[in-house]
Amino acid sequence: MTRVNLLLLAALIASCLYLVKTAYESRRLFHALDRARFEQGQLDIEFKRLDAERQAQATHLRVEKVAREKLRMRTATPAVTQYVDESGAPRAVVAAPAASGAGR
Repeated sequence: MTRVNLLLLAALIASCLYLVKTAYESRRLFHALDRARFEQGQLDIEFKRLDAERQAQATHLRVEKVAREKLRMRTATPAVTQYVDESGAPRAVVAAPAASGAGR
């Protein structure tokens, strides 16, 4: 009978140690999950802020203003346009092409 009691005691101790290990692992994983959810929230906030900033920077008026001021770009007009024919030699524009909707 003593041998059965010792075997049951060993099984009980092993079961208790396994329960403690499982509870610790569960708490550790829950903490990691909570930390990951918090980080996800922070990243979502950062993404929304950056997306709003990108949209504000990409407005048509701002792009045009930056092109004119920083890049010194200007609107293409017939006076500054050069046409290249099939031979590859540029030719000067004699007159502005007529804008006619009938040929389209």
